[in-house]
Amino acid sequence: MEQIIIRIRDKEKARLLLQLLRSLDFVENIEVEETVSNSGSETTTEENGFFSLAGLWEGRDISLESLRRAAWPRQTR
Repeated sequence: MEQIIIRIRDKEKARLLLQLLRSLDFVENIEVEETVSNSGSETTTEENGFFSLAGLWEGRDISLESLRRAAWPRQTR
């Protein structure tokens, strides 16, 4: 059995699609999951996640050189 997940923005179009799918004899089961949409999109959520880290390095003396020294310490032989 195959499964297809379709996300539809417009409720009216979703109802039309459901009617079409129910009329097909080879469709075994249809599950409808309604999601609560927030005012933002997924991109907004990702951006908020990025900006929530603002200030993470505040007050720390970190430079490119210090990061390099910590990441690739010289080995003494």
